[in-house]
Amino acid sequence: MKMNFPNPDDILNFTLTIEPDEGLYKGGVFTFTFNVNQNFPHDPPKVKCVQKIYHPNIDLEGNVCLNILREDWKPVLNLNAVVVGMQFLFLEPNASDPLNKEAAEDLRTNREAFKRNVRTSMAGGSVRGVTFERVLR
Repeated sequence: MKMNFPNPDDILNFTLTIEPDEGLYKGGVFTFTFNVNQNFPHDPPKVKCVQKIYHPNIDLEGNVCLNILREDWKPVLNLNAVVVGMQFLFLEPNASDPLNKEAAEDLRTNREAFKRNVRTSMAGGSVRGVTFERVLR
């Protein structure tokens, strides 16, 4: 993982690049924008995936479904907790709390097809009529 601060004078807006080294998304490079508002730590950061990704917990617009970014956020949590949660999404996609319902359905009903779709999407192919950009390193 790498954090990048495009504007060193603005530490509330940064990117996090995750390169999973195991699991279904191994070999991919995924960048997330983090926007931490002035009300942090009372409000969670806003997190969005830059690349289009075939994942049950990330929709095609890049919105991320992670419980601690929503209803389970508590002011005692910090950005490290969010980063660990993001890592976990790549190791264990969660089909029971989906943003991308088609990907979640594939994961639930046909894990092999889900794996194929993940590989196809990461290679820049099309899945269910949606074309993805190549994210393999």
